[in-house]
Amino acid sequence: MILSMTGFGRAEGVFEGKKIAIDIKSLNSKSFDLNVKVPMRYKEKEFEIRKMLNDRIIRGKVDCYVSLENLQESNDVKINRTLIDSYMNELRSVAGDGPDFEYLKMAVRLPDAISTKQDELNEGEWKTIIEILLSALEKFEEFRKTEGNILHEELKRNLSNIEKSLDDVIPFEEVRLSSVKERYEKTLKEFENVDETRFYQEMAYYTEKLDISEEKVRLAQHLKYYSDVMNNENFNGKKLGFIAQEIGREINTLGSKANHAEIQKIVVMMKDDLEKIKEQTLNVL
Repeated sequence: MILSMTGFGRAEGVFEGKKIAIDIKSLNSKSFDLNVKVPMRYKEKEFEIRKMLNDRIIRGKVDCYVSLENLQESNDVKINRTLIDSYMNELRSVAGDGPDFEYLKMAVRLPDAISTKQDELNEGEWKTIIEILLSALEKFEEFRKTEGNILHEELKRNLSNIEKSLDDVIPFEEVRLSSVKERYEKTLKEFENVDETRFYQEMAYYTEKLDISEEKVRLAQHLKYYSDVMNNENFNGKKLGFIAQEIGREINTLGSKANHAEIQKIVVMMKDDLEKIKEQTLNVL
């Protein structure tokens, strides 16, 4: 089964006047690269959030953003009047008499002059965050499945193109060997006192070197193996990448041994389809 490494999922919920939203998105990557951003209020839970993402997402360059918005007005700001007065007196003693407003502007910027009171994260809020995260992950995984189905069809089409091109080689293969044989026989007639036994031994040697039957068999096997892994194994992106490399080796060898213009054209078409397969395989989980 094909799953795409590209994914996106978003979910949100409300808990006691706080709107919590979680966005998860990923792009392809050779390994698991996770970036998590959470509000300071949830910083203590970042490790648990990371673990949940790691267990479900497996691989990819992943960004997870947790946002928090207060829907209700709150008066959690505390002004430390005593401390501010002390700051102003000290500033006045250093700088001398001046407008109190200027000293006030400086004093409120100093440490602990103004603070915000935050209630502690409780079990109910954490449970809500988990529910939202699981919902975002479900949407994220559904996105990966949808993208994976598209990838599957594209890969299937390109594999089929290479298989068809491999069949197209067969008629030219027989013509190619006959042409080589005729060229060698013509050369033989142009020379006198040629050891025909040795000549035909050499011709058999070069004909064998030009034989592409083994490459065709191995290429067909690799194409079938790729298709089997694609259809029957999960999290198969890396494995499909290795098989695609083997497909490329057989196509290259076939091209180097072809010695025929039409076969070379077919090989170029195979390489074009293989490049598409390699590019698509990079995005398979």
